[in-house]
Amino acid sequence: MSGTNGPFERLQHLLADDMEAVNTLIRARMASEHAPRIPEVTAHLVEAGGKRLRPLLTLAGARICGYGGADHVKLAATVEFIHTATLLHDDVVDESGQRRGRPTANLLWDNKSSVLVGDYLFARSFQLMVETGSLRVLDILANASAVIAEGEVLQLTAAQNLSTTEEIYLQVIRGKTAALFAAACEVGGVIAGAPEDHVDALRDYGDALGISFQIVDDLLDYGGASASLGKNTGDDFRERKLTMPVILAVAAANGEERAFWQRVIEKGEQGRGDLEHAMALMGDHGTLEATRRKAIDWANVAKKSLENLPESELRNLLHDLADFVVSRIV
Repeated sequence: MSGTNGPFERLQHLLADDMEAVNTLIRARMASEHAPRIPEVTAHLVEAGGKRLRPLLTLAGARICGYGGADHVKLAATVEFIHTATLLHDDVVDESGQRRGRPTANLLWDNKSSVLVGDYLFARSFQLMVETGSLRVLDILANASAVIAEGEVLQLTAAQNLSTTEEIYLQVIRGKTAALFAAACEVGGVIAGAPEDHVDALRDYGDALGISFQIVDDLLDYGGASASLGKNTGDDFRERKLTMPVILAVAAANGEERAFWQRVIEKGEQGRGDLEHAMALMGDHGTLEATRRKAIDWANVAKKSLENLPESELRNLLHDLADFVVSRIV
């Protein structure tokens, strides 16, 4: 999310004091007296220039609802710890070598360290959310953690299977991405004691924004710059992931094209020129454009959800943020 005065940067500026408190808390809680590798591995990812979008959503949700306490800082740190833990685990599962433009923790250390440090961060996240004293907050974030894990397992079974439908794909990305977006927004309203319609609006916004965000990321894999993505273009293809552009291309494929997809995705027999041919097929069937439209549709759902929230500068920024998420592909 680049740009000097875009909605994300304005959101960062407006919430700068809160975010500084979040970052201080993150650094304090990722420390370990007895296992120095924990802060080493955690710092490699936490300090790697990540957007901190999810904790910003928690802070924004609380402030939009008029919250004046300090527990939103703990919840924002909780959300970032959950996110970081899932990234550590994902890189092991995907055998990834790059994250946010840097070597992954499992490449620099090993898989065992990544998995165990991820477990540590999950434990830390639960310690933080319990400190707020809200059973409802604990319920929301615990459920989100379970849904995230469920989504990752579903992706394992859906990957490399050409019968994977758009509906299953949406289930996967709701789990792996949108669940935490939705929970991050929702707990901000809950900790503020907001009316139920406001809490619902925040949750619905986060859900739709997360879906749009992930569709955009999956689309950029077939045309984004490596530097902006923090990964190499075509990584999803090489990892044989059935994302929206491929699912739509398979659905539109003739016999010869389907045989190609079976070879490169189901069988994993990829060679020189296959990525380019895959992208050409997507172009022929208009699946990249169709995917772009779906991302925009979900961004519009997110914006519509905000109408139930009180008018404020922060609400307007969240509205613009939904547009900005999809502006990367317009």
